[in-house]
Amino acid sequence: MRPPQLFAPALLLLAASFAHAAWDFDDGSISVVAKQSGDSIKEKQVALLNPKAPLSKPVSLGSTSTLKLSLTAKDNGKGKRPHQAFLVLQEQESGLKAPFPLTVKENGKAAAQISQKDIPIQLLNAAKPLKASIVLASFGSSEGFNAPVFNVKIEADPAVPLSAYERPLRYGKKPEIHHIFRPDPKSPPKVVSLFFALAVVATLPALFIGWIFLGANLNHLSKAIGAAPLSHATFFGSIVAMEFVFFMYYTSWNLFQTLPVIGAVAVITLLSGTKALGEVQRRRLAGER
Repeated sequence: MRPPQLFAPALLLLAASFAHAAWDFDDGSISVVAKQSGDSIKEKQVALLNPKAPLSKPVSLGSTSTLKLSLTAKDNGKGKRPHQAFLVLQEQESGLKAPFPLTVKENGKAAAQISQKDIPIQLLNAAKPLKASIVLASFGSSEGFNAPVFNVKIEADPAVPLSAYERPLRYGKKPEIHHIFRPDPKSPPKVVSLFFALAVVATLPALFIGWIFLGANLNHLSKAIGAAPLSHATFFGSIVAMEFVFFMYYTSWNLFQTLPVIGAVAVITLLSGTKALGEVQRRRLAGER
């Protein structure tokens, strides 16, 4: 027989052992530590755990009791520390789960302690016993372990009422919102507008009388128009145009229609006014005013 043929069966057996490598546990047990009257503590070992079949009877956990779990995690039959080790409690009707990590040593020895204060309120209010599962997994080719091993029956204290569970806020589709916008602002009645317009016009005679008493000289009008006709005409026209823009905004235009026109008229007023006032300044320096 050739040497390769001698090693072929051994290699096949070795490959088969690696192919079926999986996580498991041994020496599993649970106990309940109950606090008696005073400071006395009573520990009761409930049962040994079988990784292949869960316990037939549920484990009772009172309000003053603590459930202790101990086991030895094994990878392909050898005690080893897994990357993940949890005791998972699950509510049977809704499927809601709560994981509790196990404290594991390098040799695989693991332990955990659970009391009612550690269990979420959603599971404490469960009508049926909670299903307790052991989860062991790690890196590598070994298959993880996840199987129920016992059930936990929550015994509430009749003297202490259970806390009500408030459903948390969830993001999702909300009812359609119909916005109600305020109506657009309206101008005051025309009667009010006409009253104030007449009040402004009534002040014009007082303005002209004030010009006369202050020494306004209309004889220079022809000189001003002759020296800079375009500047004076454009400046006066821009002032009239600005008043017209305000009138349109008051009657029909909105703000977005008014602002561009105001900007354009203001630029014209600035340029033409500079030229017109420059012409007036030259006559003042010449002693004509």
